[in-house]
Amino acid sequence: MASATSTVVSPYCLSSSTTRSGSSCSVSPASAFASLTNKKSVSHLRFHERSFTSSLRGRGIGARSRTIPLRERKGVTCSASSTLPSALLFDCDGVLVDTEKDGHRVSFNDTFAERELGVVWDVDLYGELLKIGGGKERMTAYFNRTVWPEKAPKSEGERKEFIASLHKRKTELFMALIEKKLLPLRPGVAKLIDQALTNGVKVAVCSTSNEKAVSAIVSCLLGPDRAEKIDIFAGDVVPRKKPDPAIYQLAATTLGVEPSSCIVVEDSAIGLAAAKGAGMKCIITKSGYTADEDFLNADAVFNCIGDPPEECFDLAFCGSLLEKQYVS
Repeated sequence: MASATSTVVSPYCLSSSTTRSGSSCSVSPASAFASLTNKKSVSHLRFHERSFTSSLRGRGIGARSRTIPLRERKGVTCSASSTLPSALLFDCDGVLVDTEKDGHRVSFNDTFAERELGVVWDVDLYGELLKIGGGKERMTAYFNRTVWPEKAPKSEGERKEFIASLHKRKTELFMALIEKKLLPLRPGVAKLIDQALTNGVKVAVCSTSNEKAVSAIVSCLLGPDRAEKIDIFAGDVVPRKKPDPAIYQLAATTLGVEPSSCIVVEDSAIGLAAAKGAGMKCIITKSGYTADEDFLNADAVFNCIGDPPEECFDLAFCGSLLEKQYVS
């Protein structure tokens, strides 16, 4: 095996790969903006949309850097490792379930339609919005950088309540999708959680999403027996959301473990930044919206966790990361 100072190219799972969807809604952002104002030209509104996208990238959290080539190999397991992490910390959306495109985005759009706001987030636009952690923060940033709906209040305080009410309804619609089990767990998630729980490794889910939505995913898709053993840190449990490390720092403190003994499983650049900011090892399992993001600082990068016979990694591999440094 490589020494602790060796540099090893991240393992890359070829099976069960995901690709960024190129589909879109039937209503473009520009036409949605036009129906919202009825006063501005489509070209002017497209300028708003381009400016919004540019402003996200200018903040450094939405830039899509070139992908670092990875050595292509089948899944890697390290069953001989004797070291185990103290805790496995999972992001929720995109890690447990690939929820964003057909779950959260759809629920946001259904909420906007119910309130007759004239707003539609298409697939590509929502991909840019995901660079902002948190649904309430996402809507606020979008409206601030484009235009607030005519039905929105004018004062900042009332707008905060308006956003909260939209997010509450969006969460209800999203939970209905989860309860109907229309969105499945990603391959290998249940397997890795079972390995951790069987071996006394603490498990938690750390997400910027609403706590009720995260709890619904854990309970409905992982089942009540697993759910009662999994801690959840979500939503507004911390004042600053990813890429800020606060949620992972809170998880380590609450679970009583050292950050350096934790393994985080994330799917996005902002999640990676949060994990690294907390001093933790981080494995990336790419999701539909994040395949092209820059994961240079990740300790390992895969397309998925994977179930046998197409398993990409296991609990022992997670433990091996605490002994050696894997970099892209």
